[in-house]
Amino acid sequence: MTYIKAETPWFLYIIETKHRQLYTGITLDWERRINEHKNNNKKSAKALRGKGPLLLKCVVKLSSKSDALKAELWVKKNNKTMKEKIIEGTIDIPFQHEKVPF
Repeated sequence: MTYIKAETPWFLYIIETKHRQLYTGITLDWERRINEHKNNNKKSAKALRGKGPLLLKCVVKLSSKSDALKAELWVKKNNKTMKEKIIEGTIDIPFQHEKVPF
């Protein structure tokens, strides 16, 4: 008998800092990760420490870690204007994904 292991969904998120900089990351649990960033603890990304308040701008669900890594790299390669269009929904990430309401 063959078993097919279902992939755990991954999430890509975009956060805006008080300086209007955009930070992109991926995680398995986006709510926990956002709270870690906001709490400025040792699990917070160094790039975000001291740059609060942080504002969650976008969360998308991807089917695998591989897709999440590729999507994160794709987003990070884009300029701020393109990232803002992704947040607005006028440009889509070129990977199968689902917007997550928050």
